[in-house]
Amino acid sequence: MNQMDQAVNEIEGYLLWEAEKARARSRADAFCAGLPWLTDTQRQEVESRYCEDQRDLSRAYLERIAVRSAGLRTEYESVYLALRRRLVTAFLSGTLAVAVLVAVAAAGLTAR
Repeated sequence: MNQMDQAVNEIEGYLLWEAEKARARSRADAFCAGLPWLTDTQRQEVESRYCEDQRDLSRAYLERIAVRSAGLRTEYESVYLALRRRLVTAFLSGTLAVAVLVAVAAAGLTAR
């Protein structure tokens, strides 16, 4: 991965995380809207704890996804390499078979 790809990935990650934080704040606000008896201080505390809990859940979820993605990448790369080896082997075998048939046919024509 080159520096440009890495920079784009970092920016994308930052933007995704900021969106996740905004989503947590929005959900916390909606949650607290259903609790109209809270004082302003209580509301701020509930929103803060809710946001923190949502961010922790999101972080754990994203870490599980990253681990699973890395595992799938490794698995798919090994399958791809095996398929590529089989394709190259089949191609070389076919080329060899054609070369043998052409040689046999050429030898048959020169023998006449």
